[in-house]
Amino acid sequence: MTARNAALADAACNPGDVRLEDVHPCATCGARPLGVCADLKGHELQSMACASETIAAQPGQALFHEGDPNPFVFNVVEGAVKLYRLLPDGRRQITGFLFQGDFLGLGGRGPSSFTAEALTPLSACRFRRGDFDQLLNALPALEHRLVAMAGDELMAAQEQIVLLGRKTARERIASFLTRLSARQVQLGSAEGRVHLPMTRLDIADYLGLTIETVSRVFTQFKTSGLIQLLPNNEVALPDPDALKALGEGAA
Repeated sequence: MTARNAALADAACNPGDVRLEDVHPCATCGARPLGVCADLKGHELQSMACASETIAAQPGQALFHEGDPNPFVFNVVEGAVKLYRLLPDGRRQITGFLFQGDFLGLGGRGPSSFTAEALTPLSACRFRRGDFDQLLNALPALEHRLVAMAGDELMAAQEQIVLLGRKTARERIASFLTRLSARQVQLGSAEGRVHLPMTRLDIADYLGLTIETVSRVFTQFKTSGLIQLLPNNEVALPDPDALKALGEGAA
């Protein structure tokens, strides 16, 4: 947290006659519309803000490691995170990618079942589990929002099961690009373009493919005009409907 934001947060937690929306960085946080705090207002948002601290991480830095105790939960404010597990033989399975507004770390009370690692420069709100449990008890709007987000996460997990179990390599990558594009549009990006903060190896480990297969399919998509590879890990999608149809097995 910057010195200015720390001062603003302190003012919000000791507000006196100052309105929260005038001083607290939560009032203008870009993650709020999609985050767990989206439905909170006034003193509810103040309670949420005062129970959290803002942390930063650099690419490659872990928020927590698989097997370690993790007394915290996180809300991603800026940046991207990858979640992964390591098999006993050293193979890696990436289980998800998180972006601005996504919530992390609530799925267990024991040792962490996966590692959460920053893909890009990252900012997140961090809560101690006990403090967050108290917020859930005190703020029905927070609990309802978290249940809705958990439902969305369950649907995404079901889609991933179908993707890994039934789809071809081309269908998997088409689905991945389509879903990532839709998520980035939610975050304010232009339609028809997607940014890839992850590597080709990350994509392979997420989709259950080899890096050679991922590279080959990207080349096929480029040759056929389904995608255009741009600088800075940007990918243009000239025909998003065709790409979506391919991912659904309809092409």
